Amino acid sequence: MTTMAQDTAAQAPRSTSASAIRRHELAAFLRHRREHLTPEQVGLPRGRRRRTPGLRREEVAQLSAVGVTWYTWLEQARDIQVSVQVLDALARTLMLDPSERSHLFQLAGAVDPTPATTCSSVTPALRAVLEQLEPYPACLQNSRYDILAYNRTYGLLLCDLETVPPEDRNCMILSYTHQDWQSSIVHLGETQRLMAARFRAAMAGHLAEPAWKMLLKRLRTESAEFREAWDRHEVVAHRSKRKEFINQYVGRLVVDHTDLWLSPEVGPRMVTYVPADGESGERLKRLHEISLARATP
Repeated sequence: MTTMAQDTAAQAPRSTSASAIRRHELAAFLRHRREHLTPEQVGLPRGRRRRTPGLRREEVAQLSAVGVTWYTWLEQARDIQVSVQVLDALARTLMLDPSERSHLFQLAGAVDPTPATTCSSVTPALRAVLEQLEPYPACLQNSRYDILAYNRTYGLLLCDLETVPPEDRNCMILSYTHQDWQSSIVHLGETQRLMAARFRAAMAGHLAEPAWKMLLKRLRTESAEFREAWDRHEVVAHRSKRKEFINQYVGRLVVDHTDLWLSPEVGPRMVTYVPADGESGERLKRLHEISLARATP
């Protein structure tokens, strides 16, 4: 008869072995992706003396904002801790598609905090409501500003959302880094400042959550405008507001923005835009017709 201590001792090597296998698989996966990316794909000059196939380790480390030694250890399958923020940076640097990104996080034993292409809170009934609101633009967002679902009119309101990768469909990221989205907002500076203030207020209840910290780090890294707005330490609650957009297809739109909360707590919500005047209403109808025509095969 074996004792509990003997069982534990027998299980430990198997657990250690499984962990080592994952680390070696992760190392091999990273090396393969690095060696199959060209410098030109990530905006680097090739140079005349390049002998390494693909990218060098130090180039991946620099583009991902991690130490060269640390990244080298990762490719050597060393037993080191990897944060979700670093995994996200590596996934972007190595230009992983959604399946490859999921594989990366699984090998690292981590949960990908970015918005998924599907979400359990987006029910068929809610999708039906979004469609019934057309031609008015509407979408579903969570408290982190991830766009979880949207109707066809909203998909063309500020940019062509279908061309935006699912992990980038976040109103904070789009407002601070996406040129087409920014050019559609009439009062961009004021909008950015208010969004940063609302994001700070919402983040107060999620300070320790990796997804929120990762989003904050990305915004601070990629946008000087966000860093300036964030450092103001302003806090503003959500409220309905009249907004003006310059749509690339139909021109100027004046709409009233409303948040319809889907739970008692401030969290997921349906965001709607209703025309503030007759001309905007007619232009939204035309935008909806354009979206239908684009969706027809």
